[in-house]
Amino acid sequence: MQVIQSGVGELIQTPDINAFREWNREKPTALIDKTMTEAQAIDRFVNDGDYIGTELYGTVRCPMSLVYEIVRQGKKDLRIAGQGVLELDMLLAAHLVKALDITYIGLEVYGVSNCLRREVESGRIERVVDWSNAAIAWRFKAAAMGVPFIPVRSMLGTDTLKYSAAKVVECPFTGEPICLLPALILDVGLIHVHRADQYGNAQIDGISGFAAELARASKRLLISAEEIVDTETIRSQPDRTTIPYYLVDAVVEAPFGSHPGEMCYAYMRDEAHIREWVEASKKERSTREYLDKYIYSVADHHSYLELVGQDRLEELRRE
Repeated sequence: MQVIQSGVGELIQTPDINAFREWNREKPTALIDKTMTEAQAIDRFVNDGDYIGTELYGTVRCPMSLVYEIVRQGKKDLRIAGQGVLELDMLLAAHLVKALDITYIGLEVYGVSNCLRREVESGRIERVVDWSNAAIAWRFKAAAMGVPFIPVRSMLGTDTLKYSAAKVVECPFTGEPICLLPALILDVGLIHVHRADQYGNAQIDGISGFAAELARASKRLLISAEEIVDTETIRSQPDRTTIPYYLVDAVVEAPFGSHPGEMCYAYMRDEAHIREWVEASKKERSTREYLDKYIYSVADHHSYLELVGQDRLEELRRE
C-alpha cells in the first residue's frame, strides 16, 4: 500500500502482535482463585514504566480503588492511554506519568484537567501523542483481533491525525485514502465492573463501553468489582459476561470502587467530592494535600470508604 501521509507523533507502544499472541498462549486457562486486595494486585502486576489503560469514559465505572493503590505504591514512569477523567487525573497529580497517548483528560463540566496542564507544561510528561476517542478504542480492537493495525475513516483531514502516529494509505481495493491505526497492546488493563466471580468472569450492567476490547488488548488484566459472587450466579446469565476468566489476572472486591465516580443502577457520582477535587487540583500544594488526605494517609480502599463516610455513601445509593 502506498503511504500518503504519516502523523508526526511518536508511537509510544509498538504493536508486536506476534509476541502478544505468544504471551496470551502462556496465560493459564484453569479455574484459579484470583481474588486479592488492591495492594496485592498492584504490587504483583504493575511495574515502573508499564503502559496502562483504564476503562470507561468520564466518571462512569472508573477503577478508582486500583488507581489509588498505584498512587499509594508510587509506580512511576508510566505510559498511559489518556482516555479517562478522574482516575488519570490522580496519576497525573502524583507525577507518575511519563508518556501519554491522549484523547481527552478533563473534568467534564469543570473544564480541562489542571494536573494535565501542569504535567505537560513542566516537562514531566515527556511525550504526548494525539488521538480521537474512537481511535484509541479501535486501537484496542485491533489488538484484540490480533492484527497490527485497523483501517478506519476517523481523523482523516484533521490536525488530530497530523499529531498522531497514524498513517493514511491508498486503499488497495478502492484507491481512496484510508487511515490506519496501530494496535495498542497494554501491559496492564484496569476495569471496574458490577460483579465478578473468584476466577475473573465479569459482568457489567448498563453501558459496557470498550471493556471487551480493552480486556483482550491487555497482557495483564486487573478487575475490581462491586461484589464477588459465586460462579453459579454468573452462569445463570452467561450472555452478560463481558470479560471471561481466562483474560483476568486479579480480581479485587471493591464496593464503591468507582467513587467519586458512578456505577449504573448502583450509585450516583459524588458531585460534592468531585468539586472538592477540582478546587484542590488548581494548585500544586492543595493537590498534594488532597492526595495526602484521601490516598497516602489511608491504608487501603476500606479505610478510604470510612473516611468518606457510610452515611454519604448510602446517600449516593438513594440519589
